[in-house]
Amino acid sequence: MLKHIENPPPVQLIRNFTLMKRALLLIVVALTFADLAWGQGCSQCRMMSEQSSELGEESFTSNINFGILYLMAVPYLLIMFLFRKRIIGFFKGLRKG
Repeated sequence: MLKHIENPPPVQLIRNFTLMKRALLLIVVALTFADLAWGQGCSQCRMMSEQSSELGEESFTSNINFGILYLMAVPYLLIMFLFRKRIIGFFKGLRKG
């Protein structure tokens, strides 16, 4: 005879568990290959920075640092521009409490 299960697990719980397994797998894969991604570099930039450090050129290194900051800031500015209405709505909702 087959036993009747009193409280079967909800379908939503099973879906959430599957989603969590996929997310965990994605995180593990990303962490595994993160070192390989950061290991790549522009050989021209690396060569120029090594040469400038040998010559004692401080302006080149400051320009490289400025370029890195510029490249880092642009995606954040684009996201803020694209989602500005949602961001403003979020802060208005926080103010209302």
